[in-house]
Amino acid sequence: MLTFYPHKRPKRILDATLNGGRFWHGSKRKIVGLDIASSHRPSVVGDNTQMPFADHRFDVVVYDPPHVPNQGKDDQKDFTVRFGLGGRSPKEHGYNFSHLYPAFVREAYRVLRVDGILLCKITDYIHNHRYQWAHVDLVQAAVAVGFCACDCIIKVRKGPIIDPKWKTAHHSRRQHCYWLVFRKSDKCE
Repeated sequence: MLTFYPHKRPKRILDATLNGGRFWHGSKRKIVGLDIASSHRPSVVGDNTQMPFADHRFDVVVYDPPHVPNQGKDDQKDFTVRFGLGGRSPKEHGYNFSHLYPAFVREAYRVLRVDGILLCKITDYIHNHRYQWAHVDLVQAAVAVGFCACDCIIKVRKGPIIDPKWKTAHHSRRQHCYWLVFRKSDKCE
């Protein structure tokens, strides 16, 4: 994606949700890692809804927000450790993290150069038997601040994220995530 979508080779890349830096394992790309938790040893400790960077500083911003806000107990996988989940989403926010998207995309728009690319990895999920359309919420927030939605890539997982109390995953969407591609422009090309 970093060679296909930018019109020229990106010089400054920001990972706005660095966490363990899994995206960059094996990569030789130089990135600036931002995370709110200093325990992840980011380049910069800070909140991605109030980024400590100058305007128009980056060519690409990468965003991988929390996807499982209120996971159940799982003896096979610890979602909190594995995915860096720091908190739960309360009822006031609909048990999801979509309330964070508008502030983040405003900041991403501000720190991206004109024609810059925003790459977002996002997963929809079911909570309390209700489907959470996180990818739709993110697209709406990004378009509202001026981004042009350019592409939606579906990445299929080997299996669904499951909780031990679930016997079977009953929804095909539980087995994939989206990579959403936005451009700070009025057109994709």
